[in-house]
Amino acid sequence: MLQAFEFIAAVCAALFAGAALYINLAEHPARMGLETRLAALQWAPSYKRATLMQVPLALLSVVGGGGAWLLGADLLWLVAALLIGAVVPFTLIVIMPTNHRLLEPGRDLGSVETRRLLERWSHLHAVRTTLSLLAAMLDVGLLIGGRAAC
Repeated sequence: MLQAFEFIAAVCAALFAGAALYINLAEHPARMGLETRLAALQWAPSYKRATLMQVPLALLSVVGGGGAWLLGADLLWLVAALLIGAVVPFTLIVIMPTNHRLLEPGRDLGSVETRRLLERWSHLHAVRTTLSLLAAMLDVGLLIGGRAAC
């Protein structure tokens, strides 16, 4: 059972981190190469679809890492769970206001303000990427290093 929790934590954190990194290094820069109106039009459905994938991955990784720790694994599994878990409140408290402004009905999608919001969103999303990469690297390191139980 312990190994299953560890596996779930590591795989879900790695998938989350990979998706987040792709967004920051490929998708959003490509989007920002478009004129602002088109970038904003593309951002909205992309954001909604990514949410459907990333929320469950983050939560499953938290449950996996926390569960592994509760079953006697190293405290570092809990640390990794807290790192990936931090993306949820960070998103709700820090990023969500920017998301809501970008999704406001009647927003001028071609405006300078919309462009600034998209740029701000990218910087904020990079925090999520960093947290998830740290969690994934820690989880994978624990799996490889065999530090499952203290």
